[in-house]
Amino acid sequence: MASLNLCESSRLNMEYLYLKSLHIVFVVTWFAGLFYIVRLFIYHTEANDKPEPDRSILFKQFVHMERLLWYVITWPSAILTLIFGTWTLLQAPHLLNQGFMHIKLTMVGLLYIYQVATHFQYKKLQKNQFSLSSTQLRLWNEIPTVLLISVVFIIVLKSTLDMVWGLVGFFGVVAILMIAIRIYKKIRDKE
Repeated sequence: MASLNLCESSRLNMEYLYLKSLHIVFVVTWFAGLFYIVRLFIYHTEANDKPEPDRSILFKQFVHMERLLWYVITWPSAILTLIFGTWTLLQAPHLLNQGFMHIKLTMVGLLYIYQVATHFQYKKLQKNQFSLSSTQLRLWNEIPTVLLISVVFIIVLKSTLDMVWGLVGFFGVVAILMIAIRIYKKIRDKE
């Protein structure tokens, strides 16, 4: 009887590990899409300053690339991340009783809000409507970076004291990114 329970426990543990692995794979592809889509938005926006016929050619290319990236990689990966993440939590519901998981899920919720907001920007650019400058888009592009760093540190460290240091690091990364963007803008403006 004990060996049967051990086998069942081992099978459930393997199922959990497979689900967790799939969750991580789709997190990686989701972030690849989130990072690259806004980079395409920046190029698309900057193409607006090009003379014709370059501008029309570039617009057509960017619209096509953005559509493929958004609907073939980014949205499916976001959905599969949610499915496998939820399924993983169903296999280990005790994680929902831990504070670090609440913080992590809050950060993930912010990522989905970011995705929806980015979708609105995507829709505008598909119609060649430019509501954000390339500099504003560069700042927008750093949001998933900051959230990714936060989630990784929260999941790996798990303790409250380490999370405090993680938050200090989080704000340090934000400050460094803001400074780097300003320096880059000054260099670009000089050219």
